[in-house]
Amino acid sequence: MTDVPPAATPTAAPSLRERLSLAPWMRGLAWTTLAVNILLVVTGGAVRLTGSGLGCSTWPECHPGDFTPRDELNIHSAIEFSNRMLTFVLVVVAVATMVAAWQTRRRDLRWIALLILGGIPAQAVIGGISVLTDLNPWVVSVHLVSSMAIIGLAVLLLWRIYVGATAAVSGPTSWLAWATFAVAWLVLYAGTVVTGAGPHAGDPNAPRNGLSALQFSQLHADLVCLLIGLTIGLLFAVHAFKAPYAVRRAVWVLFAIELAQGAIGWVQYFTDLPIVLVMFHMFGAALISAAVTWVLLAVAHPSTDGSVPVE
Repeated sequence: MTDVPPAATPTAAPSLRERLSLAPWMRGLAWTTLAVNILLVVTGGAVRLTGSGLGCSTWPECHPGDFTPRDELNIHSAIEFSNRMLTFVLVVVAVATMVAAWQTRRRDLRWIALLILGGIPAQAVIGGISVLTDLNPWVVSVHLVSSMAIIGLAVLLLWRIYVGATAAVSGPTSWLAWATFAVAWLVLYAGTVVTGAGPHAGDPNAPRNGLSALQFSQLHADLVCLLIGLTIGLLFAVHAFKAPYAVRRAVWVLFAIELAQGAIGWVQYFTDLPIVLVMFHMFGAALISAAVTWVLLAVAHPSTDGSVPVE
């Protein structure tokens, strides 16, 4: 098989009537789901970068015998508690998305919304374990990666809303897209390992993973170079195979995010990891997770009419 979209099937793409029936609630909630989960990554970064990771000393309580920091309120407990409260916002949005997905009577949307809804409390539990283990860097890594996975699910939900459950295609371009996706995830995870070896532990007394920050920063940089190289190859492929403009645009967006993210990472490394730049780097990581998922879907599960609508 080649990278050519399959023939249309009754379930390949939602009809105009189906798309209109989903608007505005389903689409709006799906975009909100993506936005608030990206926000959670950024606020979680703020917790770690301000040394507030143990601002609430236990979990699920903030302090023993109290679910709020009122008796021991300070800047660190306020930051950590605010980040915890954002989880409840995510749950409300996820429940509303699940209700909206259920009303569409589309099984695929229901399952994706259910996974997102289940993933949020699971991610919160992992965050709780990180507190109970005094910010063990390996647990913190899983905590961040789980947020990235939920971001990917939110993108999948948006894809299914706009494009539908299209059949997969195989061929060199699809294989390249899968390789790009896999390496992007290696980059994301390697970034969490570097963080676990670096100075921003979330608390002055939090343990580090004991690995060489220099060596793993180099490994992280090498993987970033590989990711950029694969993305350049994917750009050549989608142009050579005359992929629809929307597909080419998606790959270009991913490439632009990678370049910006790489530049921020390079500058932050040689400027001793200033908090503002690290925060932008975490935001960029969340965008990488979203963009590479969209690219994989656009290339390996193309729309039957060649369009990839984005609002």
